[in-house]
Amino acid sequence: MGKASRDKRDIYYRKAKEEGWRARSAFKLLQIDEEFNIFEGVKRVVDLCAAPGSWSQVLSRKLYLPAKLAPDEKDGIIPLIVAIDLQPMAPIEGVIQVQGDITNARTAEVVIRHFDGCKADLVVCDGAPDVTGLHDMDEFVQSQLILAVSTKLCSQNFFVGLTIVTNVLKEGGKFIAKIFRGKDTSLLYCQLKLFFPVVTFAKPKSSRNSSIEAFAVCENYSPPEGFNPKDLHRLLEKVGSPSGVEDTDCCSGWLEGPNKVYIPFLACGDLSGYDSDRSYPLPKVAGGTYQSLDPVQPPIAPPYKRALELKKASSQGI
Repeated sequence: MGKASRDKRDIYYRKAKEEGWRARSAFKLLQIDEEFNIFEGVKRVVDLCAAPGSWSQVLSRKLYLPAKLAPDEKDGIIPLIVAIDLQPMAPIEGVIQVQGDITNARTAEVVIRHFDGCKADLVVCDGAPDVTGLHDMDEFVQSQLILAVSTKLCSQNFFVGLTIVTNVLKEGGKFIAKIFRGKDTSLLYCQLKLFFPVVTFAKPKSSRNSSIEAFAVCENYSPPEGFNPKDLHRLLEKVGSPSGVEDTDCCSGWLEGPNKVYIPFLACGDLSGYDSDRSYPLPKVAGGTYQSLDPVQPPIAPPYKRALELKKASSQGI
């Protein structure tokens, strides 16, 4: 698909390039903030699975740059932003990059050091594995990213995102993470409620209606009394296996019928604004035609780079 064709089909893709965002996903975080005011009072924030950096850009523009440029903030605290990903990404002003694994406890230690021993006010995660189009499979694999390093399906799963959150987020803090809605969404909701009194699943206007993507907005981090992060998997598996049978894979089946859980679900962003599933004509330009822009920042070390090099070499008969 050519740039002009995609610019017509995807208004947020076009607007992202025009406004200097590295990816259209920037609008999702902006729209979540419009509804939940997640940036209020935030001085330390962690962006998990950050590459290519659109959410880190939002954090920089909404937190770091206003504080840096404000004349009355010279003696104040400039917000600290730490972005973590296995892949490197191009620099962003005010963003400290950590190339590391979010499932590794040592990564959390690095974050705390950057915060001078303090914990974060906000953790965000827009990470997702490559989707297959099989919704049940995509939901399960996504839950593993937030919910899991697993050795025994769901009964041994724990949030990858929540694993680092319980180590770096301060009490009262917020956690925003991408989810895929499906048959086990109720289980995911109940597991998050163990740590956050207020959990809302949100659908930004810039997220396509045809996508099962949504975002968990978790507020007021309040771990159980006496909680030890090492006990995380044990607490989570109790939600999925309330009978205590250890060899039963955790599931949301028991959350139906008389135990039905009703999840707060909210559409956010200007509902009269651009429709992410609609095609829009390219803007008219005086004296010429609209020129499609290149992406703001292509990936600098994409995992598919080697495959492209081999394909190019093969086509050239090298």
